[in-house]
Amino acid sequence: MHPQADQLWQGPRWTLSVLLAALGMLGPFAIDTYLPAFAGIAADLNATPLQIQQTLSAYLFAFAFMSLFHGSLSDSLGRRPVVLTGIAVFTLASVGCAVSTSIGQLVFFRALQGLSTGAGIVVSRAVIRDIYPPADAQRVMSQVTLFFGVAPAIAPIVGGFLFVHIGWHAVFWFLAGVGVVLGLSNWFLLPETLHASQRQPFAFKPLLRGYVRMGSSGRFLLLALASGVPFNGMFLYVLSAPTFLGEHLHLAPTQFFWFFVCTISGIMGGAFISGRLAGRIAAERQIRLGFAVMLVVSVLNLIANLLFVPHVGWALFPIGLYALGWALMTPVVTLMVLDLYPERRGMAASMQAFIGAASNGFVAGVISPLVMHNAVSLAVACLLMMWVGLFAWGWLQRSTAPSAMH
Repeated sequence: MHPQADQLWQGPRWTLSVLLAALGMLGPFAIDTYLPAFAGIAADLNATPLQIQQTLSAYLFAFAFMSLFHGSLSDSLGRRPVVLTGIAVFTLASVGCAVSTSIGQLVFFRALQGLSTGAGIVVSRAVIRDIYPPADAQRVMSQVTLFFGVAPAIAPIVGGFLFVHIGWHAVFWFLAGVGVVLGLSNWFLLPETLHASQRQPFAFKPLLRGYVRMGSSGRFLLLALASGVPFNGMFLYVLSAPTFLGEHLHLAPTQFFWFFVCTISGIMGGAFISGRLAGRIAAERQIRLGFAVMLVVSVLNLIANLLFVPHVGWALFPIGLYALGWALMTPVVTLMVLDLYPERRGMAASMQAFIGAASNGFVAGVISPLVMHNAVSLAVACLLMMWVGLFAWGWLQRSTAPSAMH
């Protein structure tokens, strides 16, 4: 922790949570806002559905790649410079998307957006642990997850409205405006939470040793898989939203918000419960509870899709409950990851984000196109991704003494 951690933020804890949540939401916000405009972009740029999907894959893979470096840069240069530079690049890339006249240009600027948005997600996690001890850090991390949930619920509503009434270009002009507001807010409000004495040299060999050390740590990899892969059980439905909501549930683009409201309500509910449980029950017990919720819900979701034709009256609720289970356990797992390497907290956050984002990109580019047109296939894929995380957690539990998990 920063030696003067108690002096870095004088305002209420929840106000810092809002600021950090806004940083963390920039990445998902850049995805959810433009999903309702897929059809309009394809028609205007004469692009195929596969090419439109590439605008998403390019973003996610660029996000995953650069996530490896945001945290290491913040360990060396400080948290503020990395955050502010990332927001500036995102704003310029959003302008580039807005003025794109070909699908190639749009893919390029979407990739540039992906390279920049990871700074907020990665560095915000390190900032929390720089300032707060474990129990307080879990409460703040849960608050961040809770506030973070509001933005993706609003994003498709805003995106759908802008697309229908103005056009798809307006979606990216809106994202550029978000970048400007976020940049100014962090310029004036975000403190530098990495003390000068804790900065690490930004040199190739020490960095490489750090990456090798983390990448070869079974405990680190299992924790990252336990939190990152189950997220894709929910994210798969987000990626498949235009097809899942339009073809299977017969919703118009302006009605997509029902799906996001349901999902984000689950995230916010799980985050709220996680914050209330902080310091009251053992960490591993809370994680098991989150996995239990996801397991039961994903199995029931598969059974329902096998027995019934998907209908908006019931098909959205399992996704929201699954999201609740994920949000219940992920703040705890994230803090476990950060505390494995306190001297390289930014790098740890980077590696965790990279593993999660790489799996996101794989799901977006490979899994989602294969399963999105069949509701049963979507439910099976969701269950399998939850099972990967559960298997990783179970393996970790068997190989780690219970006392080390507290």
